[in-house]
Amino acid sequence: MSDPVYKKSSRSGPTDSCVEVARLPERALVRDSKHRKGANLKFTEECWSEFLKGVVKERA
Repeated sequence: MSDPVYKKSSRSGPTDSCVEVARLPERALVRDSKHRKGANLKFTEECWSEFLKGVVKERA
């Protein structure tokens, strides 16, 4: 298995003060961009989808 590819939001700006997300087939991984070698949070696809729905709803 290859290493996950993490991406940060284009709205994050040039600093490393953000989180990065790697999407995998059945889950999403989230890590602190300042501590890339540290632990990451793992979310099921269902939980990640619900989180994103909440973000979109909050921004509306």
